Amino acid sequence: MPIEYSLAERGNPGKPSAPKKFYAVARSQGEVSVRDIAGRINQMSTVSTIDVMAVLEAFFQTVPQELADGRIVRFGDFGSFSVSLQGEGADTEKEFNAALINNVKVVFRPGKLFAQAMQGAELRKVSTPLPATQRQAASRKKAG
Repeated sequence: MPIEYSLAERGNPGKPSAPKKFYAVARSQGEVSVRDIAGRINQMSTVSTIDVMAVLEAFFQTVPQELADGRIVRFGDFGSFSVSLQGEGADTEKEFNAALINNVKVVFRPGKLFAQAMQGAELRKVSTPLPATQRQAASRKKAG
């Protein structure tokens, strides 16, 4: 199935007087749950859905703890997870303290596997994007 996109006209925030341009915006085709993924893995392997769910649950508990311990979590060609910090700056190193950090984000960097899959993805233009409320309703309908 191709990745669907629509077009959105956007201005350049750095140059408000510049003419607006049209950009592609990916359009979601719904959601897939962890249970759905476990079922697909079950179909392509000899591992039961229950065992896949157990491994994924362990993954969900382990990765955040490794990140909280300051480690980068690498999954080979799949990609890696790391932590990024956002906050306010200080005029001098001496004036800086942890209270100036106001957000800790998890960053996923796709590996070769993702890069190759996305480079070969088929794209298809569709009509304008659905409003947020309609997108959410369509996602729930397809996922349920």
